[in-house]
Formats: sequence, C-alpha cells, structure tokens
Amino acid sequence: MLSRKTSYTIGLYSEFLARMYLRFHGYRILKSRYVTGKNTNRAEIDIIAKRKNTIVFIEVKARKTVDAAWGAITAAQSARLRRAAETYLIQNHWMGNARFDVIVVCGHKIYWAKNAI
Repeated sequence: MLSRKTSYTIGLYSEFLARMYLRFHGYRILKSRYVTGKNTNRAEIDIIAKRKNTIVFIEVKARKTVDAAWGAITAAQSARLRRAAETYLIQNHWMGNARFDVIVVCGHKIYWAKNAI
C-alpha cells in the first residue's frame, strides 16, 4: 500500500507530534480539534492543554519554514480562535489563567512560541 502525504495527513501527524511534545513537558491534553459554532463562522482549536492553573490554546502549523508558518496565521484566524477559546472557557466555567501558543512543526523539528497569539 502506498502512503500519500496530503496536507490533511501532515496536519494530523503534526498535531500528534505537538501533543506528545506537550505531554513530555508536563501538560495534560484536554481536547484535540475543538470546534465551535457549527454552520457559522466557526473555528477549530487544534489542542487545548492544561498545566497547573493555566489552560493553553495551541495552534499547530506544519510548514517547511518557521516564517511560512507564521505567515499562515492571519488576523481573521486569530480572532476566530479567540472567540472559540472564550466559548470553551465559558462552557467549562474556567477561572484560572489562559494563553495562546503556537507550535510549528518543520519536518521533525518543533518550535514552540508561548503567548504567541
């Protein structure tokens, strides 16, 4: 069977690597691929993780370069992610800290930017 790398499978693999990386650093994964607002201007948060009193919303980007990954995060996407995160926090009655991180996967290298969005 031939294995074809599509952007979808590369994205799934990159999210898997990011989850393993976060677990290695002491984070507990709460949700993967969290989607809000079906049939609306919805957003998907790739990973929601927690460590101590902080929930972290993580956007995962798989690109050939770090610059290309940063270029793929638009202002509109950032706004959708913020709305989705607010929805999650309200639904779960979260009263602790929260932040947005970006994990960029370039091949097998992982770059983690905290408080990035």
